[in-house]
Amino acid sequence: MTSLDELRKNINNIDNELLKLLNQRMEYVKEVGALKHTTGTSIYRPEREREIIERLSAESDGALTKSAIEAIFMEIFAVSRNLELPEKIAYLGPEGSYTHQAAESRFGAMSAYLPLNSIEAVFKVLENKESKYGVVPIENNTEGAVGITLDCLGKYSSLIIAEMYLDIHHSFATLAEDLHEINVIYSHPQGYNQCKNFLEEHFLQDIEFIPTRSTAAAAKRAKEDPHAAAICSHIAAKLHGLPIHFEKIEDNLANRTRFLILSDFKNEKGAMDKTSILAQTEDKPGGLLEFLQAFEDNGINLTKIESRPVKNEDFKSLFYIDFQGHIDDENMQKIIKTYPNKIKWLGSYVQGDKDAV
Repeated sequence: MTSLDELRKNINNIDNELLKLLNQRMEYVKEVGALKHTTGTSIYRPEREREIIERLSAESDGALTKSAIEAIFMEIFAVSRNLELPEKIAYLGPEGSYTHQAAESRFGAMSAYLPLNSIEAVFKVLENKESKYGVVPIENNTEGAVGITLDCLGKYSSLIIAEMYLDIHHSFATLAEDLHEINVIYSHPQGYNQCKNFLEEHFLQDIEFIPTRSTAAAAKRAKEDPHAAAICSHIAAKLHGLPIHFEKIEDNLANRTRFLILSDFKNEKGAMDKTSILAQTEDKPGGLLEFLQAFEDNGINLTKIESRPVKNEDFKSLFYIDFQGHIDDENMQKIIKTYPNKIKWLGSYVQGDKDAV
């Protein structure tokens, strides 16, 4: 049987080889960055990253799952991009929020992050060129669409360059060694109410509950008291150095949120494109039906349609629409020519992996 020392030696040798290969990769990244600088091409190419993940997942015949491969290489991509050009990402805060967790999962630990107090503030920062990228939520599978995000997409010029889906898991974190030592629980009220089954199962439902403005604030408060616990995100516990005792405690384990990554450039066409638009249909009987019929006639698959009221115009609506394909596809260009001035393009981007964690 191989000894523990021998196994560790083998792992160290592999780590050394990985480091050499990663350094070689970064040299090529620098060359790519230099070429992009001369051509004005964007550093962040979500379609290229997705292509790499898909290729590596198909070639893998070992213990690494697609999710594991994605987690490893997303961090490598983020480090590579920061070597090309340091990145600053604005997001809906506070620090330790689920939007922060989503942002870090795509832009890595090396990037500079700017937490903001509202979704519209993220759009304003992008509009003023104070940040290159922004991350905001757009819909949750249980709560529905985020109206303010839809409204801001219509109001500001930022484009959707990528989407991602994140499982929303609440963690139970505390400095206490034993649950019997806990005499107060901090949490945002929504998070607390989403974990009632866990609290009852562990006889914690009668412990004093103190509401906080966010789950991140809950983690900060719990870190200051050895007899307190927090219901919070994984990233909030990590930021405040609060040990996690239970990783997933929410009643609904299928709770997922879709996030958008925003910037100021147009993605090239790829194999798995998705496009978002805002459309205002003719104010006449059958106007919406006529507009939607144009998509069917041109073989375009709609994946989402959401109605939003037009501000300052009583009882008129805009329609947020997602469909498969790129804005430059010939069939989509036919629709745009048929309905000039009725469509606002919000972005074409790689379809997010709904199965990713």
